[in-house]
Amino acid sequence: MPQQRTGEVQGFSSSKLTVLRKHPYFSDLEPEAFDQLCRYAKHVTLKRGAAIFSKGDPGNSLFAVISGTVKISISSPDGRNAILNLIGAGEIFGEIALLDGSARSADAIANNACELFTIDRREFIPFVRSQPGLAMKFIELLCTRIRWTSDQVEQVILQNLPGRLASALLRLTEKHKLAPQGRTIAITQQEISEMVGMTRESINKQLRAWAARDWVRLEHGAIVVLKAEPLQSLVDAGSGDEGE
Repeated sequence: MPQQRTGEVQGFSSSKLTVLRKHPYFSDLEPEAFDQLCRYAKHVTLKRGAAIFSKGDPGNSLFAVISGTVKISISSPDGRNAILNLIGAGEIFGEIALLDGSARSADAIANNACELFTIDRREFIPFVRSQPGLAMKFIELLCTRIRWTSDQVEQVILQNLPGRLASALLRLTEKHKLAPQGRTIAITQQEISEMVGMTRESINKQLRAWAARDWVRLEHGAIVVLKAEPLQSLVDAGSGDEGE
């Protein structure tokens, strides 16, 4: 992974440490245990487009996002891409290969300029073993990831374009519901097309139809969900005309 700037956590502001301190998986740690976790963490800054890890790489680190967005994706030999997830500030990623010791199952790329904390597997695994409560939280995290993936598979197989797109928008807003401007999704139309498995042109046509109904608002590099209820109705119906 390219590292533009790396340093020990102790040298950085408390506002950045808050990412770890307030994270639901680390918030219940005793002060001594949290201090130990911070000693393991390294600070990394990455430019947009920088590869954090690639599919097949060894899973030797856990990552927490301080700022920016990380794209988790896979690609085919002919160059097609599928986005599996977008990881934003306050979230962690890289836990699957970290915990089972196998290779990375996808690519992770800095979707824009990012700041991360990274913790080496050699230090994190013994730490988790000493913290049973934290181990249970990571089991919960893995279950959440499985449900997210199952939802995506269900969309692609069973839902039409309006249902797929509406479901993706609602899941992304739900994911960030506690954040300021929680209904604003920092995602391009190309990225969401790669998430739902449709062309950018089809996505644009559908979003413009919804924008005309004031269900969404299109911004540069973002989509704002204005009315969740009609989108949820499309998800529940699972079918409908392209212009719905």
